[in-house]
Amino acid sequence: MLKGVIFDLDGVITNTAEYHYQAWAYLGKEIGIEIDRTFNEKLKGISRMESLELILEHGNKADLYTKEEKMALAEKKNNYYKESIKQMTKKGLLPGIEKLLQELKDHQIKIALASASKNGPMILKKLEIEAYFDYIVNPAHIKNGKPAPDIFLDALNGLGLKAQEAIAIEDARAGVEAIQKAGMIAVGVGVEADVMVNSTEELSYDFLVQVLASFN
Repeated sequence: MLKGVIFDLDGVITNTAEYHYQAWAYLGKEIGIEIDRTFNEKLKGISRMESLELILEHGNKADLYTKEEKMALAEKKNNYYKESIKQMTKKGLLPGIEKLLQELKDHQIKIALASASKNGPMILKKLEIEAYFDYIVNPAHIKNGKPAPDIFLDALNGLGLKAQEAIAIEDARAGVEAIQKAGMIAVGVGVEADVMVNSTEELSYDFLVQVLASFN
């Protein structure tokens, strides 16, 4: 029986990928590393520090910075990103997402956010949907990022649910892998998973109930 749904943020609730790309590209330009959209695909679903490490490796500059300098660079990128998302509004919600959140609430289904983004709470507020969420994982408290299951296990714990009582929704391969390692069914938006949809418009309470029933 479905008791909880856990959401990733980027590509599932809203699309902030472009904001992230522009912020990383701007930072890359400052340190002499060009980042194109193809390379940017590698940064989806992973943490800020992991993204920075990949970028430095890409530019053959992995050994040029101390840990403190890397943290400062990551913070600078985040400041660029936070400045750009100030313009976000409810219009940034992906199709069908608010309808789905309302359906879940109407059926007393618990809802959690499991995003690697430390800006998750601020983005939910900008999108005017923070009231729907019963639990938001704090990625700063997660030891291992996706594809490790830690973030989804934390979400389950925060909701007080077992893996078989919840479904998680992702748009990145690393996230799907993390969900499966946590023992849950993974619904992928545009990415191969236990069940895949092409658009968030295909998601509904009835659909998720059927998905869970088909695997149990």
